[in-house]
Amino acid sequence: MGNSEDQNGAIADWLTDRALRTLIGTAMLMPHPRRVAFMGGLVKRLGRRVGYETRVFDNLSRIRPDFSQGRRQEIADGVLDNFGRTLIENYSYKTFGSWLEGTAITGEGLASVEEARAAGRPVLFVTGHFGNHEVPRQVLAARGYEIGGLYRPMANRFFNDHYAKTMTELSGPVFPQGKSGTIGFARHLKNGGMGTLLFDVDVPGGMVIDFLGHPARTASSAADLALRFDALVVPYFGIRQPDGLNFEAAIEAPIPHSDPRRMMIEMTRRLEARIEANPEQWFWVHRRWKARR
Repeated sequence: MGNSEDQNGAIADWLTDRALRTLIGTAMLMPHPRRVAFMGGLVKRLGRRVGYETRVFDNLSRIRPDFSQGRRQEIADGVLDNFGRTLIENYSYKTFGSWLEGTAITGEGLASVEEARAAGRPVLFVTGHFGNHEVPRQVLAARGYEIGGLYRPMANRFFNDHYAKTMTELSGPVFPQGKSGTIGFARHLKNGGMGTLLFDVDVPGGMVIDFLGHPARTASSAADLALRFDALVVPYFGIRQPDGLNFEAAIEAPIPHSDPRRMMIEMTRRLEARIEANPEQWFWVHRRWKARR
């Protein structure tokens, strides 16, 4: 019985992967602007059918009950559109870097990053599922920075095999979450490397920190690693511009070392500020608020 269920699940994952590969392959034949708009529109339509839109509405009802139904719909449409655009942009990593040439770098953090690189000090970039989180890494890679990453593998192993490649070939080594991956990522930092972490997902056993006014379980990994290896901690964000195609790469001032909880709270506040300014660019599909006070 169990083997039959596993086999059926594997077949379903394989079929889903085939369909996604076909869609992505079709999009990749298009010029970049059309490709990005196509995937944004497609995921917006599909997201309504598979329950993603409902999840966005549920989260917005919890966090922003003051928003009108019309405003929630605008945000839901924007979230799904951004999801599709980000997906195909990251699959376009071989040409996306060229598209990003001339992207404005804002914020106070770049000088500190350059100083750390010159001194051989590790740098840990922290960010969330906001805008396109790979944009700052692309922009910095074009300037000669090698930035590794620690990522959560997709549940669909067939899809994960080729999606992980988009990160691996971008800039620096990429490690899957888990014991061996975390050890590899830690070794990379210990040797003076640069890496990036996304910290805005629910983590069982994580410290409970208010996120957008509600308790959310949050991993302390970023602060723990920074303190362990004396790494500079720099929040960065790829903010999508109104045309849907271009970006601002915001590299913020470093977060001072203190204790893990205080550092994670500050990281959270930095992300919250970005979400408040552009709520449609954060991935409200996440089941982020599972914690209870």
